[in-house]
Amino acid sequence: MPTIAIRFPGGRYHATPWGYHVNEGQVEWPPCPWRLLRALIAAGYATQGWDKVPSAGRRLIETLAGILPSYQLPQASAAHSRHYMPIGALAKGVEKTTLVFDTWANVGQDELVIRWDCELDEETTDLFTTLVESLGYLGRSESRVECRVVSDDIIFAPEEAAFSCSTSVYPGPDWEQVSLMAPISGETYAQWRQQQSETVLAELPLPEGKKKPNKTLLNKRAKAMAPYPEDLLDCLQKDTNWWKKQHKWNQPPGSQRVLYWRRRDALIVSVPQTPRIPDDHRIEAVLLAMATPSRNRSALPHINRTLPQGELFHRALVGRVGKGRRIDCPELTGQQKDGQHLQTGHQHAHILPLDLDSDQHLDHVLIYAKMGLGDQAQLAIRSMKRTWTKGGVGDLQVAVVGKGSLESMRGLCEPFQDTIERLLGPSQGTTIWISQTPMVMPRFIKRRGPNSLEGQINAELMSRGLPDTSRIEILREESIGMRHFVRIRRHGGNLPPQDAGYAIRLNLSECITGPLSLGYGSHFGLGLFGAGQSL
Repeated sequence: MPTIAIRFPGGRYHATPWGYHVNEGQVEWPPCPWRLLRALIAAGYATQGWDKVPSAGRRLIETLAGILPSYQLPQASAAHSRHYMPIGALAKGVEKTTLVFDTWANVGQDELVIRWDCELDEETTDLFTTLVESLGYLGRSESRVECRVVSDDIIFAPEEAAFSCSTSVYPGPDWEQVSLMAPISGETYAQWRQQQSETVLAELPLPEGKKKPNKTLLNKRAKAMAPYPEDLLDCLQKDTNWWKKQHKWNQPPGSQRVLYWRRRDALIVSVPQTPRIPDDHRIEAVLLAMATPSRNRSALPHINRTLPQGELFHRALVGRVGKGRRIDCPELTGQQKDGQHLQTGHQHAHILPLDLDSDQHLDHVLIYAKMGLGDQAQLAIRSMKRTWTKGGVGDLQVAVVGKGSLESMRGLCEPFQDTIERLLGPSQGTTIWISQTPMVMPRFIKRRGPNSLEGQINAELMSRGLPDTSRIEILREESIGMRHFVRIRRHGGNLPPQDAGYAIRLNLSECITGPLSLGYGSHFGLGLFGAGQSL
């Protein structure tokens, strides 16, 4: 039986029940089945590269839609905030505002568990796991989630359960009924639509015999059936504007109101408690996507701007953490609170602008730190909505598309997967690494000794706790498709002693996994290597 556990890292769940206005201060608890299925479909489009739902996805959604799930609810309390939102109008020269309530459930760090009492085949089980682990939020976008598939033998505690009233169980006086939105089964919807089509199209019959219908008649029939989606999956993908404004539905077609039992104290009203985030809740990496307001990929920064783009992003992150004050965030600054540099072997953040689709334009930014990204750093990264570039469109939109371990980044869809695999190398590691961006030496190069090319590369490897080289080969600069561009650096430190970059092939004495970046500017995209072959 498919079973998932959902944790809310921010400790809050934001969602308004169906049929209520946001300013009525109601919280949907538990999350309704309709919302859960729409979230899984959205995760497929956002993370799996769907242009339409595949056959396995259709089977998965139709199977889950035929079952009302049961829940194990963590203890939650309702809370709200009030603020005055501008409405874009002036009154006597002063901008008008309206009072808005933002209501949520304080969930803390306990997990919400959801189970569908059905069986999935192997293909749909794998897809279900992928979609669940790809979910980034549930409800409103403030409700960040971390989801995982768990064993279906978990026994729900009776005092924490929530289940459909369609069962014959009447739990007693300490329980209450709540209304949730759920889909009807695919078969039920198909039968209902057939009945509706017979009624609606009765006044627009097709001509008898071999006579073909004219275009006007076909258009009228299509227009008459437009308010009725083709199937249940189509119903789940219609937005509010479509069913409410265009076709005047009172609720989405294919949906139904169902009653659920939950304990009377499942959502209590009390003084809101600030959720405590565990001190050790650190992650290794975050991947962000960049886009122009026009979505024009060719207007994104050219790969020659790797270094300045990485520095701009770093400055923005540090500014968000510090807000004009000295900060204590060593994973972003590389410094201790007293200003001394960390002596941890380059384990603080690397901010690597990447060209994942290989079109010579930067489209993603990978931020990773072996020491882990703490709460301050994560908050700064999540709050980044835009960055800038000079000589291009100026304003770039930024959004988090993945976070967790570096290994989890291997699950990206095409065409990004190949580039990420090359950046990380095979799971078992490899000894061959080839430049993806020019490597700039941190000191003047001498013919021999520790300041020779080989000496400086081995020193860089040693400072990171990596094995030394067995062979170094200098490649033609054109082989990595990039020119020297360190001279355009304006912020973040001094220029290198020599404005010269090298394309290098490294044969290490032992296998390692990436990312591997060495030399001057290596924390901002210079000296980046890929496994086995160059871009």
